[in-house]
Amino acid sequence: MIEVKGINKSFGDHHVLKNIDAQFHQGQVNIIIGQSGSGKTVLTKCMVGLFDVDSGTIQYDGRDFASMSFKEKKTVRKDIGMLFQGGALFDSMTVEQNIMFPLSMFTDQTLSERRERAQFCLDRVNLPKAAKLFPSELSGGMKKRVAIARAIATNPRYLFCDEPNSGLDPKTGLVIDQLIKEITDEYNITTIVITHDMNSVIEIGENIQFIYKGEKWWEGSKEEILRTDNQEVVDFVYASKFMKRVRADLAKS
Repeated sequence: MIEVKGINKSFGDHHVLKNIDAQFHQGQVNIIIGQSGSGKTVLTKCMVGLFDVDSGTIQYDGRDFASMSFKEKKTVRKDIGMLFQGGALFDSMTVEQNIMFPLSMFTDQTLSERRERAQFCLDRVNLPKAAKLFPSELSGGMKKRVAIARAIATNPRYLFCDEPNSGLDPKTGLVIDQLIKEITDEYNITTIVITHDMNSVIEIGENIQFIYKGEKWWEGSKEEILRTDNQEVVDFVYASKFMKRVRADLAKS
């Protein structure tokens, strides 16, 4: 589990995060939603150590990450997998080399062991024959699956996914959602997904945090978010025509 308590973060006079408390549970897909500029990306960057917090604590299974030295934080980062928006694969590397990259940074595995692990991860994301391809030879959905393979290469305890469905068609997005859910269940990972996609929230969201103007405004399950009377959450959730139809159907039931 990851727990944040009293997190504050400012950039100059701009107070971005305001006393945020939140828990992200092991073995669940924890989702952070909110409008652009609400602070959700800054929150996750603080959680992985890309930004230092002004005050508050960030605990990884009881370990106070925010107060650790750079060297101490590296021990926690070994347990973190990252799925970046757009995939962020290295264009000059093969798929296999991309997946082996974090293994080279965080493990003492031999080259043959790294290759074996890379192939295992490719098999897990249903791309068994992609090892020697370059990112330019892959579709958008394949790139996301390779990025997931890289994210789980070090067998992480915590997985952060930033807009995993960005740029994908709805059908491919559903495949990526289900893959994230399967991996979370299979390896009992604490998974955190930042998304604007309400389809993802409804499909795989288990513990949902809504950030509004730098504050944690609401939390609950995917069932609860469809029936909440919190006006800011309602405005966000039912912004699309599809979700407005969902709301109308709920009203009839």
